[in-house]
Amino acid sequence: AIGNRIFGCDDCQLICPWNKFAQLTAELDFTPRHQLDRITLLELFCWSEADYLKNTEGSPIRRTGYIGWLRNLAIGLGNAPAHPDIITALEQRQNIQPDWLAEHVTWALQRQRLCSAQLPPFA
Repeated sequence: AIGNRIFGCDDCQLICPWNKFAQLTAELDFTPRHQLDRITLLELFCWSEADYLKNTEGSPIRRTGYIGWLRNLAIGLGNAPAHPDIITALEQRQNIQPDWLAEHVTWALQRQRLCSAQLPPFA
């Protein structure tokens, strides 16, 4: 149900009836950091824990922790359009720990492979 999103917060913000009264702010603390709004799920999934910690410092994104971040990204990648680079990245993390995270990565990999098999061959 999460589709290719990492978190559901954006959807909540979009449908919240109180947000119709909200005004855009020039407050810098509310602008995207480290161009996180312009980076692909695949790039984010390939971050090391050090990259994650550096690029999410001071952000509520940290609440999920690195393992939760990877889980959500794996789900998003599993729901993304099939691509060989996604399959490769998922394969590289297929045996990641803890086991429950590996299950999400394996699920995403299976989805990617299934969707990839249904694509017409390249001309």
